[in-house]
Amino acid sequence: MNVVPDTSVVVDGRVSERVRDGEYAGVTIYVPEAVVGEVEAQANSGRETGWDALEELQRLADLADDGEIELHYVGDRAAEEDIQRASAGAIDAIIRDVADEYDAVFVTSDIVQAEVAKAKGLDVEYLEPLERELGELAVEQFFDDETMSVHLKEGVVPMAKRGSVGEVSYEEVGEDVLEPETLKEYAGEVVDTAKRADDSFVELSEDGMTIAQVRDMRIAISEPPFSDALEITAVRPTVKTTMEDYEHQEELQERLLERDRGVLIAGAPGAGKSTFGQAVAEFLADSGYVVKTMEKPRDLQVGKDVTQYTELGGQMEKTADSLLMVRPDYTIYDEVRKTGDFEVFADMRLAGVGMVGVVHATRPIDALQRLVGRVELGMIPQIVDTVVYIEAGDVETVYDVATEVKVPEGLMEEDLARPVIQVRDQSTGKPAYEIYTFNRQVVTVPLEDGGSESGVDQLAKQEVEREIQAATRDQVEVDIQGPNNAVVYVSDDDISHVIGKGGGRISDIENRLGISIDVRTLDEHPGGSGGGAGGSGAGGSGGGAGGATGSAGGQSAGQSGDIVTPEVTSRHIIIPLEGSRSGETVEVQADGEYLFTATVGRGGDIKVSRGSAIAEELERAIDRELMISVVPNE
Repeated sequence: MNVVPDTSVVVDGRVSERVRDGEYAGVTIYVPEAVVGEVEAQANSGRETGWDALEELQRLADLADDGEIELHYVGDRAAEEDIQRASAGAIDAIIRDVADEYDAVFVTSDIVQAEVAKAKGLDVEYLEPLERELGELAVEQFFDDETMSVHLKEGVVPMAKRGSVGEVSYEEVGEDVLEPETLKEYAGEVVDTAKRADDSFVELSEDGMTIAQVRDMRIAISEPPFSDALEITAVRPTVKTTMEDYEHQEELQERLLERDRGVLIAGAPGAGKSTFGQAVAEFLADSGYVVKTMEKPRDLQVGKDVTQYTELGGQMEKTADSLLMVRPDYTIYDEVRKTGDFEVFADMRLAGVGMVGVVHATRPIDALQRLVGRVELGMIPQIVDTVVYIEAGDVETVYDVATEVKVPEGLMEEDLARPVIQVRDQSTGKPAYEIYTFNRQVVTVPLEDGGSESGVDQLAKQEVEREIQAATRDQVEVDIQGPNNAVVYVSDDDISHVIGKGGGRISDIENRLGISIDVRTLDEHPGGSGGGAGGSGAGGSGGGAGGATGSAGGQSAGQSGDIVTPEVTSRHIIIPLEGSRSGETVEVQADGEYLFTATVGRGGDIKVSRGSAIAEELERAIDRELMISVVPNE
């Protein structure tokens, strides 16, 4: 009788066992080279199944030497891509072809393999798989009641993080340096248990990295070339909490039950974010809500009534699409990190699903700012209306997030009213931050009491300095005098450029910013060289020109130059010049009035990015059909 075993029975040692029992006495065994390649790869990766299979092959060789069987190695060796695609059946197909070629009984303990072989017309002998004892893992010897994670690396003594949340120390938990052989044994045991135990599974298996969930432990195994050495990191939750264990729990429970919410749970690594997320999940489930989770890897310790999902086909977007079909009331998303994660979170929230996302952040406001640029600013309060900040295992801060059309705090002009995202401290009801668009930029302004310079002052100073710098070439100093007043200090040569003809330029800047600006020389700046008599410039009303004659940094107004026709594109305003002027510093004027100084590029043109203050002024000049000219900067 001819026999072809597959990998499953070679691993279990079932072939030599049947020879010893007399059932395979005198048989001819054809071992596919594909089986040898697969078990060799398993052994090289430290998996115990690979070593068990190699021992079985040695037993078969000994039986052949004793004349009890004939043993032949046949067929093509499995290629690397076949081994990588073993779970998809690539090696199984090769083994079945060998059984067909040698008209052999195909022996397997893989039920799927057996059914496929029968469908192919092969003579199949199916053996029930052996049940292995799955006891305590070797890595568990390093855990105690206060151990959060164990870190094992070849050439290093065993280490662990121990202590209560917020008071964790990284310490040695062994005396002997770990040898590669020991770690390979540990790794093989982890993977074998994850594949065989009912309460365990392999979450990720890539070249160089395997992540397994074994009971309540998440275990990551990294190896070269992904890491510089073989390393095992095992993480286990030390605390399981309920919402009653946290500050502000009554307000939070009421908020979650009031209606479906968009919640971000923020905090630094190890602060207890996921532990709080688990408590929220179980509270919602106990309150009669349908709760699901989205995790990669799945390691939240939740009850059986909460279904845990991971990536579907390697994409959380597909998971989200599937979840919308099962209609959860709330979904816990652990963790929201990349742009794609935020987009999935936003899509599900806008579809009406209550969302609770776990986000790494060192400040509560940082969690909300991570949405800026990833979703439209005005949509943020519809996506996230609550931020819960966790520190040292407890709820430190709770923020309410809402939109209001108003004049931002610290600004006075009524025509500056705009949609403003207000972030309020739930415990005090006071606004802590405002987020809004200012001069085409999204800004987050802290609303602080006291201090030398408020967030609004900093913002106003930055914007005034940017606008004034566009009309100068030398130093600019800005002092904010109040909520709607500022003093700017510029050089003697630049003061006329800043004020503009008849005070026109400074008036335009004042109107754009909603702030009154007084222009003075640098000599008048407190702490400066002092004493000089400067122009008092544009004042709050736009004032006079302060004695300015319209000179442009040494160039008299109206000096002749090259008349140009700027080209306005979607991203730039391009001023064409001759290629021979590449590298020259020139002044751009409108009807002889200075606009800005620039350096001609290699292609013989000047490019100004649209949206900048310079571009806005240049566009206004073009719209008014002013003559645009370029003169040398001498």
